[in-house]
Amino acid sequence: MSSEADVLSPESKAHTAQKGSTNANGFTDYFDLDGLLTEEHLLIRQSIRDFVKKEINPNIEKWAQDAHFPSEIVRKFGDVGAFGPTIPQEYGGGGLDYISYGLIMQEIERGDSGMRSTASVQGSLVMFPIYAYGSEEQRKKFLPKLASGEWLGCFGLTEPDHGSNPGGMTTNLKDMGDHYLLNGAKLWISNSPECQVAVVWAKNEQGRIKGVIVERGMEGFSTPEIHNKWSLRASCTGELVFEDVKIPKENILPNIDGLKGPLSCLDSARFGIAWGAIGAAIDCYESALKYSLQREQFGQPIGGFQLQQKKLAEMITEITKAQLMAWRLGVLKNEGKATSAQISMAKRNSVDMALHVAREARQIHGGMGITGEYPIMRHMMNLESVITYEGTHDIHLLITGADITGIQAFK
Repeated sequence: MSSEADVLSPESKAHTAQKGSTNANGFTDYFDLDGLLTEEHLLIRQSIRDFVKKEINPNIEKWAQDAHFPSEIVRKFGDVGAFGPTIPQEYGGGGLDYISYGLIMQEIERGDSGMRSTASVQGSLVMFPIYAYGSEEQRKKFLPKLASGEWLGCFGLTEPDHGSNPGGMTTNLKDMGDHYLLNGAKLWISNSPECQVAVVWAKNEQGRIKGVIVERGMEGFSTPEIHNKWSLRASCTGELVFEDVKIPKENILPNIDGLKGPLSCLDSARFGIAWGAIGAAIDCYESALKYSLQREQFGQPIGGFQLQQKKLAEMITEITKAQLMAWRLGVLKNEGKATSAQISMAKRNSVDMALHVAREARQIHGGMGITGEYPIMRHMMNLESVITYEGTHDIHLLITGADITGIQAFK
């Protein structure tokens, strides 16, 4: 019976080492997914990949260690087209399809989930509702500045006492004749401490949920920052507090009424997360593969041992499955056929997969896996937030359960 040290021939070892080092990106695409992408998709992905390598990767460990949000990245995201890529060009967007959007989120999250959150919130949760449900005047006023990164936006739905049950929100609008008064608070809001614009969801006096555009400088509007996070440390997170904030009537989103508005925004964001989390998994996998071929124990690279190969083989298998699901979801989204339940399934699967890959990668790195010399622990801590926000792991499971049985297990 062959020993573990004899499993790979010298030729196989050399071939594997070449794949893991000089061709790691191609090796991650195990089923030639690139063959399903257009030339434009590949160019967009490469552009964002180059941007991340230049602007994020050299700095991200320090930003995370220091709990520092680099506000200068906002303008740079705007310059590279990361904000609102599916918004029409006439409003400053890229006019791209949803697979392009997914690839952009994937590449940014290869750098860091917090960086992807910044871009995802701006495009899916702020620009999307203004474009889809706003007036033409609102589109022209807000979208170009958000697209360019001149303004940063945030999305106010989650409240201190209402997370998975957004319909129970208590933030409220009162009609004062020539304006509204907004009162309440939102919690766990990405981008809020630095935002110039907030798309906020509140109940009117009839109990209907309305979208409100709140602008920095409105009296009674404040955005306290949340500190001491162990996760998304390079992302700014805070609250939105409204104390008799006067909202001009032209700041109400006119073309949506009810919970459908915020939930459709979440669909857009969850679609981006389904792609983005794959990027975090790829970064962890590639780091683990490279490390396994360089780190030697018992006279050979640890990548030659069966248990390490099991981890690596399962990692690339799960990444590949998630890639194929995300691509198919992108096709359906482009065709206008993607359902909320399908998006929930993909978001849940990708994040769960990425978190498992990060944990396995940490073991392959041994003690070095907990240091900032490798991206593993940062991704792992970030993913602990991603698995909860935009719908928790359990809620997405129940969304699938309700879809396949026709019986909702939560109200």
